[in-house]
Amino acid sequence: MVSSDQRRRQLAREKFERQQQRREESRKKAKRRNTIIASALAVALAAGAAAYASVGLADGDSGSDSVAANTPSATPSKSESSSPEPAMAIDKKATYTMSLKTGQGDIAVAMDAAKTPRTVNSFKHLADKGFFDNTKCHRLTTGGIFVLQCGDPKGDGTGGPGYTIPDENLTGLGKAGADGTVTYKAGTVAMANTGQPNSGGSQFFLVYKDSKLPPGYTPFGTMDETGLKTVEAVAAAGVEGGATDGAPKKAVAVEKVTVGKG
Repeated sequence: MVSSDQRRRQLAREKFERQQQRREESRKKAKRRNTIIASALAVALAAGAAAYASVGLADGDSGSDSVAANTPSATPSKSESSSPEPAMAIDKKATYTMSLKTGQGDIAVAMDAAKTPRTVNSFKHLADKGFFDNTKCHRLTTGGIFVLQCGDPKGDGTGGPGYTIPDENLTGLGKAGADGTVTYKAGTVAMANTGQPNSGGSQFFLVYKDSKLPPGYTPFGTMDETGLKTVEAVAAAGVEGGATDGAPKKAVAVEKVTVGKG
């Protein structure tokens, strides 16, 4: 026969076991919930990173509309990791021409030092060092916006000179419309950035067809007619894999870039 004390101990033990079971179930539920939250967060972060990259004219160029992020290159011969913006060494009253010799044809860009002195100064500094030589134009967009993006020593949208330059001439294309955009006309050459103000590095994009973008990309030059036709021919061949944003099917190897007066 079970005594009253034994009965109480049995009931207490059963109660303890039920409490332990409930705690274990609660821990399992919490673990499942945290796993779900972590998975959702990972997806959100991945989506955010993809969106950032696409906009990075955010350098996927920002909105790719933004081009890929201009972070310092890991290639010693092409990078000045954490280096300062070069000292001003150009004539701000002069006009300059940037000449790109590519495997698809030559592209000449007229640059206005009066409106974009720090941009022009940076390009001359980099070109004089051979920074752009033997690189490639890594990105072509054929839907929504129409640009060929170049200037990345790594060739994947993440390279840069190790410094950033400020935005310039952002009102040069007129006032933004109700949709918050301005028209970057065919022939325009502008700076890519990370999607943040004053984050331009070495990447730039060549507009081959009128494109609407937020006025956050420094327009610093205009292609000549021959250069525009060269870029149009690259665009006509499309993007690798049939996408609308990615490496151009007709590869554009930049053999030599020079910047000089006139």
